[in-house]
Amino acid sequence: MDEALGLARAAAEAGEVPVGAVVVCGGQIVGRGANGPIAGHDPTAHAEIVAIREAAAMLCNNRLTDCDLYVTLEPCAMCAGAIAHARIRRLYYAAPDPKGGAVAHGPRLFEQPTVHHRPEVYAGISEDEAAQMLRTFFSGKR
Repeated sequence: MDEALGLARAAAEAGEVPVGAVVVCGGQIVGRGANGPIAGHDPTAHAEIVAIREAAAMLCNNRLTDCDLYVTLEPCAMCAGAIAHARIRRLYYAAPDPKGGAVAHGPRLFEQPTVHHRPEVYAGISEDEAAQMLRTFFSGKR
């Protein structure tokens, strides 16, 4: 999670919402992502999507069944869908997102009967640090 927090800090420095993500397989980081929708003019460039794309390319496989994803914010519906499609084994996230999250909040995608895959989910890892980073970022925007 420390690596994901570092990526979130880099995103904030670039003017993006501070979210970072890493995909880990066999104890090695195989995908990294920092939020980048603004700079990339790409609404899908969320940290999780960027990290999953990099991991899939690195492993030459669209199925990441032996991989775990660490992300600093509860994934949104788009990212939760990508996690399910990639067959991520475990999801670890830091801060909850009552407004935009789709794992413990909103649509609770992994609880839906039609979801393709349900990863193991662990919430609250480094929650205070991630939440403070988000609060600081958004207080500067208002």
